Amino acid sequence: MNDCTITVRGWLGGDVDLRKAGDAPVASFRLACTPRRFSRRTETWSDGATQWYTVTCWRGLADNVARSLRRGDPVLVQGRLDLRRYVNSQNIEVEAFEIDATAVGHDLSRGTSQFTRTPRSEPSAGAEAPAA
Repeated sequence: MNDCTITVRGWLGGDVDLRKAGDAPVASFRLACTPRRFSRRTETWSDGATQWYTVTCWRGLADNVARSLRRGDPVLVQGRLDLRRYVNSQNIEVEAFEIDATAVGHDLSRGTSQFTRTPRSEPSAGAEAPAA
C-alpha cells in the first residue's frame, strides 16, 4: 500500500463530533497546527500560518476519542493523509487536508493524562472460553 502516513502535532479546534456510518461509530474533529520558528538573527520566535486538518477516526478509536478529547486539547495524530477537492456552497473549488487516523493521543509535552483501558466485550454464551 502506498498511503502517505504522517504524524501531526496540534490543538483541537472544536469538540469531537461522534456519529454512526452504518453500524460503525465515526468521530471527527478539526486539528490546528501552527509552526513556530526561531530567528537567530533577531532572537525571537514567530508563528507561521496555521494549517487546519479534518481528522476522522473509526470504530473503537472513534469511541475512545469522543470520550477523551475536548476543545483546546493538545494532541498527536498519526494516520493517512488525503487531499480532498470539492466545490463549496459559493461554487468555489476548495482543497482540504484530511487525516484518516490510526492513532490519537494527548501531547504529554504539554501536560499529563490518565489512561483507562477500554473493557473488552464478553464472548457470546455459545462461544468456548480460551484455556488458561
